[in-house]
Amino acid sequence: MNEPTYTYDEISDTFSISFAPGEHATGIELTDHILLRINKRERRAIGITLFDYSLLAQTTDIGQQSFPLTGLVELSEDTRALVLEILRQPPVRDMLTIFAYTPSPSEQIPIIVLHPPSISTAA
Repeated sequence: MNEPTYTYDEISDTFSISFAPGEHATGIELTDHILLRINKRERRAIGITLFDYSLLAQTTDIGQQSFPLTGLVELSEDTRALVLEILRQPPVRDMLTIFAYTPSPSEQIPIIVLHPPSISTAA
């Protein structure tokens, strides 16, 4: 696999990471600000788009922010399983780490943490 390519649009504050530039993909909205682009047939990531990037990349006094994967609720069981599989594999896991918040023994809420690349790496 080639090295990812990065682009940042300062006006829209959108950071795009492409693992396969120009390849057809299906967009999966993970959160209101994170779009994962995948090739469903080949079960692999094509890219990630981060909207309002400067907000997503901010750290708190205690570390990186985490975001609930609200978009998974809308997916079919098969697509949800595929997305979770892709999130756990490189190159996506190098930029987004998935965890589970467990408020009770019977409830798990998937959350994600962004490991932001530097905007200076964007072309």
